[in-house]
Amino acid sequence: MDLNKIKNRLENLNQASKPKTGEKKDYTLIYWKPKAEGKYQIRFVPSKLNKDNPFQEIFMHYGVGKFPIVALTNWGEEDPIVDFSKKLRKSSESENWRLAKQLDPKMRVFAPVIVRGEEEKGVRLFEFSKTLYLELLSVADDEDYGDFTDVAQGFDFVVTATKVQDRPGFGLSVRPKPKQTQLSEDASQIKSWLEDQPLLLEERYKFTYDKLKEELQKFLTGGEEEEGSISSEPASGFEDKTPVKEEKKFSLSTQGTPKKAKSEEFDSLFEDDLPF
Repeated sequence: MDLNKIKNRLENLNQASKPKTGEKKDYTLIYWKPKAEGKYQIRFVPSKLNKDNPFQEIFMHYGVGKFPIVALTNWGEEDPIVDFSKKLRKSSESENWRLAKQLDPKMRVFAPVIVRGEEEKGVRLFEFSKTLYLELLSVADDEDYGDFTDVAQGFDFVVTATKVQDRPGFGLSVRPKPKQTQLSEDASQIKSWLEDQPLLLEERYKFTYDKLKEELQKFLTGGEEEEGSISSEPASGFEDKTPVKEEKKFSLSTQGTPKKAKSEEFDSLFEDDLPF
């Protein structure tokens, strides 16, 4: 018996059994976005996950639950909402196609950045839309700029945040600064920023297939829960930027068929043919 291993295991188990402090994680140290109208200066940093591409495309489910849900397809796994959306498109009903479009995961893009004036907070993840993503790719494709993440001869960007009428959040635009600059004059600071970066697809954001299927069931049945169902916890790091609208929920009932429990009716949606 290895007594050192036994001792280490005992210490680990004792630590795990200690009551949690309830201290909340400060997500402003992980994610960055403009908090008010105005101009902000940022620097895109080479990603430690992929040195060839600082951008990470993430697909999210919006509107299904109270909070955005990271699609399981980001991990290369089957996703019940994506599966159901594909089945809806096998129908000729226009309502089913509209619902399928609503359920399709939406792409958001994240990139590691340093916010000028807030360098002490380190590298944070800047989330933006596909439209802004295309603008940034166009800048990278411009021979006057090229690799704007270069730590020695890259470019800072000015992010302008403006309020958009009847929409939550801010409209964002980006403009590269005309002068090349160093990421930092401190070589050790650069090394730290390149190595110490927050991870996006953490396991704590990952729902199981069954859990995601349960969220879909509650959405389709208008939020009514079956007895014994489990309520979901939000994926805390992601904020819902989608306006909430009251819409007619998809009806699971089918004319001419015997009445079934909602759980049975929902499970039948994942069989070979749709029940409508």
